[in-house]
Amino acid sequence: MFSGAQGQVDALEQLGLFGMVRTLDFPSDCDSLQREFDLNFVAVVNDTVGTMMTCGYEDPKCEVGLIVGTGTNVCYMEEMQNIEVVEGDSGRMCINMEWGAFGDGGELDDFCTQFDHIVDDCSNNPGKQRYEKMISGMYLGEIVRNVLIEFTTKGLLFRGKLSERLKTRGIFETKFLSQIESDRLAMRQIRSILQHLGLTSSTCDDSVLVKEVCSVVSRRAAQLCGAGLAAVVDKIRENRNLNQLSITVGVDGTLYKTHPHFSSIMQETLQDLAPQCQVTFHKSEDGSGKGAALITAVACRVKSEGQH
Repeated sequence: MFSGAQGQVDALEQLGLFGMVRTLDFPSDCDSLQREFDLNFVAVVNDTVGTMMTCGYEDPKCEVGLIVGTGTNVCYMEEMQNIEVVEGDSGRMCINMEWGAFGDGGELDDFCTQFDHIVDDCSNNPGKQRYEKMISGMYLGEIVRNVLIEFTTKGLLFRGKLSERLKTRGIFETKFLSQIESDRLAMRQIRSILQHLGLTSSTCDDSVLVKEVCSVVSRRAAQLCGAGLAAVVDKIRENRNLNQLSITVGVDGTLYKTHPHFSSIMQETLQDLAPQCQVTFHKSEDGSGKGAALITAVACRVKSEGQH
């Protein structure tokens, strides 16, 4: 089925990514699927790696994949000489970082607020994915909701009247941050969103303060994301002994694409923290499926040619 993907396979080889395909040992459930449906598993690809490969097909300098949506993750091309668990020192291999788990050992404690702790304690995995809970779309609305509850309890918002809907976990969706922070949205429209959330006693001053809360939470998320990405690209530069690095990041995710300021704040932070890296961002318009198909095509060629 991949005979028509010859051009894509050749493109991957030109990108120098042919060597990243490795033989994998699949669990028993995959074996049972193979027997029942006559399937042949040749590659397992997550959305982050798929995004990098999709963008890498269009831009050969794309060596980092970034997801900032419901969750967040990064992958990048590491020098083989730095990978101890795989034999060989030449070439590069894709590393899936799962960076959302950064901070699980306490590294982010100095940045966590009481609202982060509330969101973490009420989550399905307390103490886990701390970095993700400060950045991704699944949690930003919850952080804002808890801030609004605190401010209302102290009489700073909504005349001190706490609505039952605001007490409902998950009611303040992250999409409301994008809508409220839109430069085109008038205060009366923000007030309409608040009324939809049961905050019927909101005033113009309330709308201003709610917008500021949303802005602070999303700005911190973008800056944290930019800081993490700066560490990744600067490490790539150091590994290659370069004074200056020019690299492309393939990116996907609703938060990055739909929030009016997230991407620009993240890029400003990245530039401030990694000034020796010239980073271009390439939005994935085809998702990660195209990249997964390209990796599968390469894996099939590797297998057919008897390479390891």
